[in-house]
Amino acid sequence: MPIPMDIQHATEEFEAFLADARDRSGLTTRNQTYTMAQGVLLAFRRRLSIADAIRFADVLPPVLRAIFIADWDPEEPQASFDDRASMIRDVQALRRDHNFSPETCIDDVAAALRARVDESAFDRVMASLPAGAAEFWKV
Repeated sequence: MPIPMDIQHATEEFEAFLADARDRSGLTTRNQTYTMAQGVLLAFRRRLSIADAIRFADVLPPVLRAIFIADWDPEEPQASFDDRASMIRDVQALRRDHNFSPETCIDDVAAALRARVDESAFDRVMASLPAGAAEFWKV
C-alpha cells in the first residue's frame, strides 16, 4: 500500500496552515503562530473526554493531530466549555511569557483549520461532541 497523501504532504500542509493562521491573526512569526495553534488545540482538548478527543483527533491533519495529543495527561480534570473569554485566557496561558495570541485566536485557528479538514467528517464529529464543542470551532 502506498503512503497516504496526507502523510506524504504533512509538512507542506502544516506550513500552509501556519501561514494561514498567522495571516488571519496578524502575528508575525511561525513560532508565535505555533504557540497560538497549540494553545487552541490544548484548550479544546481539556474540554473533552478521552473518547471524544480521540474522535476529534481522527479528523485532524497529521501534524495537528500530533500536536493535539502530545504530552497528554489523561488524569487532568476535564474543563467545561465556558464563555469564550475564559477559553481565550486558557489559550493565552500556554508559555505565557512567549504567547502573543490575540483575542481572536480561537476564531483564527478555527478558520485555518476548517480550510484543511474534510468539512463533512469534521461536522459529523462536532455533532457527536458535547455542547459547546461545535461553537468552539464555528467560523
